[in-house]
Order: sequence, then structure tokens, then C-alpha cells
Amino acid sequence: MGLPDSSQDLSTEMEVDAFRRLFPLRFFERHLSESLRPDGRPLGKARDTIVNLGLVSSADGSALAKIGSTTMLAAIRMEVMSPSTDSPDEGCIAVEFHMPPICSPTVRPGRPADEAPVISKRLSDIFSSCDMIDLKELCLVSGKAAWMGYLDIYCLDADGALFDAALLSAVAAFSNLQIPVVALNDNGRIVAINGEQEENASIKEKEAMNKEKRKLTLKNIPFALTCILHKKYILADPTAEEESIMDTLVTVVLDSSDQIVSFNKSGGNALAGSSAIKSCVELARKRGKELKQILGEMDID
Repeated sequence: MGLPDSSQDLSTEMEVDAFRRLFPLRFFERHLSESLRPDGRPLGKARDTIVNLGLVSSADGSALAKIGSTTMLAAIRMEVMSPSTDSPDEGCIAVEFHMPPICSPTVRPGRPADEAPVISKRLSDIFSSCDMIDLKELCLVSGKAAWMGYLDIYCLDADGALFDAALLSAVAAFSNLQIPVVALNDNGRIVAINGEQEENASIKEKEAMNKEKRKLTLKNIPFALTCILHKKYILADPTAEEESIMDTLVTVVLDSSDQIVSFNKSGGNALAGSSAIKSCVELARKRGKELKQILGEMDID
């Protein structure tokens, strides 16, 4: 029995890799014509998704979300502030998205990534428009004290669909959030009590405004799916390579009742016709069910 020609197999593999690097669009289109992508996924299938909660012990809430290789770490820190005069009964959420150089070769040290402020703004807009968080729930004393939540999202691996993964990590971090205990200090000001202070006898029991940490009530939880439009094809949850080759991106954001919260198209010259929009929305609804199941297994409402 003859041995398999490993040198021939290696030569063929090198030729395929060279063709992929030299003619990336043609390489992908050959796969698309067979309704398959180079990573083996059907066109409308998202990558495997993992969510882990509470990985940052110094944060009041945190989560790690992975969609394929795209990895996001979200952490929330709560601080007591004076509410604005326009909204004396409401707290506030500040969102910051970070792309350190470790996340992608395209991000250079000392130069902030162009995508970072755009994603920060889109996330803030989504949280405002879908009313996921009742800001009145963050009020401590009307006109005097309220919670300020600082949400920082760090991209650890940027392999496509960054907004989708960032939103998922943020939602999971809010579900993990434990609002700290607060008390009156010697100056009569409301302050948060950390673990060491909780054991400090100088803080009298009668001064505590709440006896234990509490969770936020989340409603209308948003989910996102980014798709690529290329000729007659629609690719769900693209990788960074796919985004760099076929640059017409459409992101659909739905809330937990499948209502459209946001529809965003960026890059490319392809027109998003009504049939393409309907297809993207249907894929987003299917993806939303998958994410609800993942989060539901972690008791996230």
C-alpha cells in the first residue's frame, strides 16, 4: 500500500493560501457561490458565542463576551454624583469603548482607533433609545445624589462585528451589576461603601441608606447583528477579513420584543433594498433568539 503524498497536499495548501492572499475577493466569491464561507459556516450563521460574568473583581459588574475570536471585556464602576438640574431624579450612564493595540495589527500605539468613539456613541444612543435602564432607579436623593455608572468596554481581539460583541458584553455586565451599599459620612454626604468600609465600625448601622447590594431591573434588552451585503449575498456576523474585503455593512439592533431599535449602514456602494433589509431583520431576529437563550441560561432576564 502506498503512502499518501504529503508533499503534494502541502503544495496544494500553499497554492490555496497564496490565492487567498493575492485574490481575496475572488477566493471568497468562489465559496459564496456554493453558499458556504471559508470557515465552513453557512452565509446566515453567526459564530459560536460565549458569555462569562463577574471576571473583574474590582468592578461592580463585569462580563466577557466572545463571538468567534472577537472578544470584549466590559466593566462597570458606580460612583455617587450630584444629579443635573434638568434631571434631578435620574442617574447617568457614561460609555467608553477602548481598542488597545493588542486587539488588532491595524491599531497603532499612541493613535486611537477611528472606530472607538463611533462605537461609544452608538452604544450610548442604543441604551437611551431602547430604555433598557430606568435612570430613575439610579436616584438616591432627589436633586442631591444619584448613581453615575461608568461602563468601559475593552476590545481584546477585533475579528469583526465589533459592535455586536461590545453590545452583548455591555448587556451582560449590566445584568451582573451589583449596586453598592451607600451611607452618610461624617460630613453628611452620601458615599458608596466598599468591602473594607462595610466592616468598619465607624459607619453606624443607622447611617446606611440601604442594607445590601441590589441589582438593576433591565427591560427591553437590545441585541445586534451585523451583516455584509455583497452582490446577491448576505453574510451574517462577518469576520475582520470578510469586512475588509466586502465593505458594505448593515447592523440591525432589536429589543427583547423584536422591535427595531436601530438600523445602521456603513461603507460600500451597495444599496440596501427592501428585500435585503427584510432578510437582515429576519437574521437579526433569529440571532436574538440565540442570544436570549445564551443569556437565559445565566438567569439574565
